[in-house]
Formats: sequence, structure tokens, C-alpha cells
Amino acid sequence: MTEPQNETVPGSGWDVVTDLVVVGSGGGSLCSALVAQQNGMQTLVIEKTDVFGGSTAMSGGVLWLPNNPVSRKAGVQDSPEDARRYFASAVGDVGPSTSPERVAAFLDAVEPMTDFLLERGIPFRHCEGYSDYYDDRPGGKARSRSLETELFDMHRLGPWREKFRSSGMPAVPLYTGEVSPLSTAPYSKRGAATVARVGARMAAARVTGRELRGTGAALQGWMLLAAIRAEIPIWTGTPVVDLIVENGEVVGVEAEREGRRIRIRARAGVLLNSGGFSHNPAMRQKYGPAPASVDWTSANDGDTGEVIEAAMRHGAAVDLMEEAWWIPSSLLPDGTPQFAVYERAKPHSMIVDATGSRFVNEAASYMEVGQAMYARNREAGAVPSWFIMDARHRSRYLFGTTPGGVTPRKWISSGYMKKAGTLEELAAQCGIDVAGLRRTVDRFNASAAHGKDPDFHKGERAYDRYYGDYRVRPNPCVAPVSKGPFYAVALYPGDVGTAGGLLTDKHARVLRESGEPIPGLYATGNCTASVMGRTYPGAGASIAASFIFGWLATHHMIQNTARSTSVA
Repeated sequence: MTEPQNETVPGSGWDVVTDLVVVGSGGGSLCSALVAQQNGMQTLVIEKTDVFGGSTAMSGGVLWLPNNPVSRKAGVQDSPEDARRYFASAVGDVGPSTSPERVAAFLDAVEPMTDFLLERGIPFRHCEGYSDYYDDRPGGKARSRSLETELFDMHRLGPWREKFRSSGMPAVPLYTGEVSPLSTAPYSKRGAATVARVGARMAAARVTGRELRGTGAALQGWMLLAAIRAEIPIWTGTPVVDLIVENGEVVGVEAEREGRRIRIRARAGVLLNSGGFSHNPAMRQKYGPAPASVDWTSANDGDTGEVIEAAMRHGAAVDLMEEAWWIPSSLLPDGTPQFAVYERAKPHSMIVDATGSRFVNEAASYMEVGQAMYARNREAGAVPSWFIMDARHRSRYLFGTTPGGVTPRKWISSGYMKKAGTLEELAAQCGIDVAGLRRTVDRFNASAAHGKDPDFHKGERAYDRYYGDYRVRPNPCVAPVSKGPFYAVALYPGDVGTAGGLLTDKHARVLRESGEPIPGLYATGNCTASVMGRTYPGAGASIAASFIFGWLATHHMIQNTARSTSVA
């Protein structure tokens, strides 16, 4: 990629001069950079770590975009009115980050941003059936408002392939709609057919010399390829040390590159997309709920919060700092966090606290369950909570990346997974109140025999059923926990990133406590207080917000530049 133009006059104090500096290399960064490039702005993307992609590359690679043109083309009946109704019912108003102006800006930008990226070669496709997480609320859509991309061949990146962030998960080229049936393989015909299809895809890729990826790697692969073609400079290994402010305006950044400090001038503005502070113990202790641990997070290792702190030193306001994109996680024997997503929606299972009581719809969205764990922990021990399974769950369903019927010996010997012949023995191993667990299971089983969950309504929403077992009727998410042996795994409120940070307006301008914008400073992504507030309304909500407000920030810079030029 080309270097940014250096217009430095000797003695000016600037090492590099460009129009736009983007801090971080997540999806919203490249969306911003592509908009800037199309409009004739010089842009430099700087990434702290040695690899490209940010949290987006490690994610599911999905964008939640209400009333988007791709889903409408697939036949989803959506409208601006439905989008606003759903946002109001699911997200609501939790303060400045979810102001009516910001929500309207987000929703209004969906169509033009999606069209722009389609024109730049990003091959979006509708995620059929990946329901809104609260599809039962006004304006909710059971068919999905989420988009993913076609699979991506990593060889297309050339030398950038070696600088691409890996999620650390097995590199299986999957579409989102294939995850749920895979989680029932080989128990179900649908699961077995999906295994065969994905296996054939992988075999064909090997024969043709392709390295296919799905999820976040695919999304960021396509975005990086578009940036390469547009000759947008991207520097890895370049952490920001501080913002450079002159007369109250952010005019650039100070960064470290190749062992020395450099000053980078940004004539149009600085866009922060640096991630949150999931890996910063001090910030988590100061702002987040307790108990918490950096050992529970699955966020990328660059999420250390120093850019948020730098902006705060220069007067930036923050909000929602106690929130994160929670995702219940177990800790494998080697200490690695492992999500619990599709497992929770399956029948023959439940989540209980230390008293043996259920406290949440286990099939609800990961963020909702994580919040419920913390709320319950204030009343009874729920960090960790315990995921209880009977023999049918363990024999039929994927757990993490391990197929049903396969229970590694180390899981049992290390104590990661508890196993017992009776529920009473299992409770004793876990430190759960024995009588409490028995009462809970008996109550649950009485209704579960008929596919009912009168206490928490598991399986009543389309999202619940998305990861359920279609072969279990009448409710694919509910059936008795009654067949031994029984199993249990401790679940912690892990996360994939923090959800609070810098307050921004509808143009993504960073605000002071007074509500006034800091000239020259913009922000998007997980370093900001999210427009989604304290809710995850649908798959890919955080990534969509990062893209949208990166788009909006750049358009505002372009308009400002045009006004300044006309005045001059």
C-alpha cells in the first residue's frame, strides 16, 4: 500500500501530514477510510498491534442493519417505521448515547452505507432466520436483519495474509446459518448433511489451493482487499501515545513507530476506533461490575483502553463504562475462555446459581444472560453459574467445538466438567445447594415434559429456537433434565469487548461533559458509549454501529472540509 503524502515543511514539527488519521483497524475503520478515499481525502490507518483486523476479525462477522436493501431483496418485510419501533422497544433511551438524534442517524445511514460497500465489492448476503434477539417486541423481525459476506479466500490478501488477526478458533469456512445444524451433528440428519456440505467445501478448497474463511475473517478479508485496491495506507505496530491538541482542537496524534515517537497531522480529523478496555484490569476494576477478570474475556488483546484514557485527559465525556458485550463463557482446562451460545438453547439443560435455582431464560441473547448473571449475583451466588446437562444433551450436541458424545478425559480429570450419576452427587461436586437443585429440576421437568417453561419462557421467541433442536417437539429448547449421568460446567460473565466509552453525537464527534463537541475528534466502535445502549438487539449490532458511525464521521469531515474551502 502507498505511504501517506508527506507535505512536511522542515522545522514544522510534523513527521507525517494527511487528511484523516484512523486509529484502529476494525471494520468501521476501513469503512471510514474507503469513504474518505472515494472523496479524495488522504487517509492513514494506524493499528497498535502487529496484526490487522481488530475485534471484527475475531467476531461472527455479521452486521445488524434494520431495513437494509439486501434483506429486503431477500423478501424481508421491513420499513423505517418498524426499525424505529423495534429500536424503541428493545433498546429504549438510556442516556445521551441512545439519543433520538443518534438513533435516527444510525437508521438513516443503513441504506446508503450498505449500497456504498456493495459498490466497493463487499459481497453481502442476508442471514436467513438469524432472528432479532427480541423478535416478539414491536417491530421485531424473526427472519433477521443481519448481513454476512460470502466466504473469503485469504490468499487474495497476498503478503497481508501474514498480518491478519486470527480468532484462535478452528478455521472452518462456515456461514452463520450452518452453525445451528452443525451443533446437532451427528445426532440429526440436518446436522450430518451440514457436516458433509462443509467437509466437501473444505476438500474442494484444498484441491483448488484456496484458504476459505467465514465469519469475521471473511468480512475483514473483503474489507482489507477493498482497502488494498484503493491503496489506503495501513500501518500495524503503531500505537497511539496521545492526541495532539492546538487551541482546543485535535489536530493529530503522537504515535510510536519503529522504535521512535512520531507526530502525525490530520487536517480533516482523527477517528478513534481503538476498541474498549477488556484487557485492562485497572479500568475494569474502576468502572465495571464485580467480580470480573481479564481471564474471562475473549476480546482481542489490543483492547487495553489507553486511547479512551487519552481522550478523557483532553476533556472527553464517557458513559456506560460498566457495560460490556457479555457472553457466558467457561474456562477450558488450559484457562482459555470458551463461549456458551448454542449449547444454552438446547433441551435437556438449564443454568442455575449456587442455591440451585434458575434465574434466566437460558436461550436468551448472550448479553441478556450475562447481565442476568450479575443481577442474580447480588442476591445469590451466580458468578460462576452452573450449566447443567443430562446425558442426552452431552451425547447429542456440540459443546464449544467438541461434538456430542465426545467428552475429553481431561475435561473430567481437571474438574472443568463435572460428571455424576445423580443430580445430588453433581450438586455436591459443584458446591450447589443439593435440595435447591432437586426442587428446581423437579419443577422444571414437570412442565418441560410438555415443552413448557412457565417461569422463564425458554423457546417462545424465534431467537431462542434458532439454536434449538428442531427434532424436539413441541419446544425445540425445552425437555426434561432427567437421564443420567449428569454433567455441569461453571459459566462466567465473559465478554467480547466493553460497550461503554466516549460519548459522541449523531456525527460521531466526541463530546465534552458540557455536551459540546471536541473539534477534530471523532470516535466509533467499542471505544464509544454504544447507540445500542445496554441491549444487543440483533446479531452484529456492535459491528454495525462501528461501520455506521465510521461512515457518518467521515461524511461530516468531508462536509466540514468543503465548507472551510468555500469560506477560504
